[in-house]
Amino acid sequence: MTLTELLLGAVLALLAAAFYISHRNLNYWQRRGIPCDQPHLLFGNLKDAATMVSFAEAFEIVYKRYLGTGPFCGFYFLQKPSVLALTPEFIKRVLIKDFNYFTSRGLYSNEKDDPLTGNLSRLDGQKWRNLRNKLTPTFTAGQMKFMLPTMLAVADQLVKALNDQLKMSNIIEIKDILSRFTTDVIGSCAFGIECNSLKNPDAVFREMFRNSVRDRRHSNLVNILINALPNLARKLHMCTIKDKYTQFFLKIVRDTVDYRAKNNVQRKDFLNILMDLNKLDEKGLSVEEMAANTFIFLLAGFGTSSTTLSFILYELALNLNIQRRLRAEILETLEKYDNEATYECINSMPYMKQVISETLRKYPLLIRLQRVAVSNYVVPEHPKYVIEKGTAIFIPVMAIHHNPAIYPEPEKFHPERFSPEQMQTRDSINWLPFGDGPRNCIGLRFAQLQIRVALTYLFRNFEISTCDLTEIPLELTRDSNSTFSKNDISLKFEQISAK
Repeated sequence: MTLTELLLGAVLALLAAAFYISHRNLNYWQRRGIPCDQPHLLFGNLKDAATMVSFAEAFEIVYKRYLGTGPFCGFYFLQKPSVLALTPEFIKRVLIKDFNYFTSRGLYSNEKDDPLTGNLSRLDGQKWRNLRNKLTPTFTAGQMKFMLPTMLAVADQLVKALNDQLKMSNIIEIKDILSRFTTDVIGSCAFGIECNSLKNPDAVFREMFRNSVRDRRHSNLVNILINALPNLARKLHMCTIKDKYTQFFLKIVRDTVDYRAKNNVQRKDFLNILMDLNKLDEKGLSVEEMAANTFIFLLAGFGTSSTTLSFILYELALNLNIQRRLRAEILETLEKYDNEATYECINSMPYMKQVISETLRKYPLLIRLQRVAVSNYVVPEHPKYVIEKGTAIFIPVMAIHHNPAIYPEPEKFHPERFSPEQMQTRDSINWLPFGDGPRNCIGLRFAQLQIRVALTYLFRNFEISTCDLTEIPLELTRDSNSTFSKNDISLKFEQISAK
């Protein structure tokens, strides 16, 4: 047999093996009698995502089609057989009751080659448990009280920056200025750095952090493949964050830690809390671990809070009656606390909580949650529904939040959905902007406080309404697992006399 014939035979054998594996994978759920859509050869059930429909819609289409068929349906993420959760009972088992079967998020981390990915949101197993236990004390109510004065000072700068802009125009693009607000809050609360991006939009820290989010190392497709095949990606030493951003944040943390240690500097910020952990624990955090978890704190606080604030202002500009009710609560509560925005004051406004909750219902920041089975699991009372080890479970948050059977008229902005009376009529698992269970968002208390502070200062000082430049309805992004407005959000600001 010639060399050419040998090579041809090898190629044909590889193609045959690839076809067999592909065919086996793409008939996985059909062989088990689990309802599912027929998958595309390469893209599974995501064929139209980001082109004809958004990622959120791709999951929602399947979710709606198979509601009522069982605890979950089959879903093909590219060629990987996965699970799409359908019922509150099953979701509760995955996130809470049977959490030990689903401790992994299945996200890519590579601490050696891509150190900023070695953070709490991406780690799994014992590493995640150890780190979660170490970091949990950093987000207590007591720690939030320590950080509140910083938030209040930055909120005051936000009002001043808006007043300066109003001298030129009363039409303001809110996404930019709110991202500058959250950058300054997070920069100070995480690193103890005075970013001053409200005064200087081109501040170096803001530019580097914003670019680290926008300036991706890979395309969406490559990032999907990295997360779909994490073990292979690690073997190939693949990184997701560009080296210049990794080195920038590592240097900031290393220099700050060294300076504070040598000069016995104490600050009430996240980095100082991490340093204190090292004094209490011989197996403390390395500089790389501090940088990774400070970076994810920045990423979560910056993106989630500024985006949620943008959506809140947009909805309240459309619904002035809701805005005025919120303002009345703010002014009345401040008066009870002698016009001082204390921690207790900021957290004692129930209608504000309803407004925030409804915003996160309509615009959940993550369109889906993901867990991966760490061992085989049979859904109780459903023996046919078996989830094998390594299978991903997707919980379609956007679809659940917009299910009219749970939230009537889901496109309507209606904070009364979250009144105590109405909340008693729903299972709490049907509201998942921060996840639930042991792997919920550890920083949710910080995010809520930052948003509450901003709303208190904004609606104490301004009435915000729509203008000719306001996009109605708002167009959302299609090519992301997160919820963002595709375009700018321009609103009209008018000063009101603060009391």
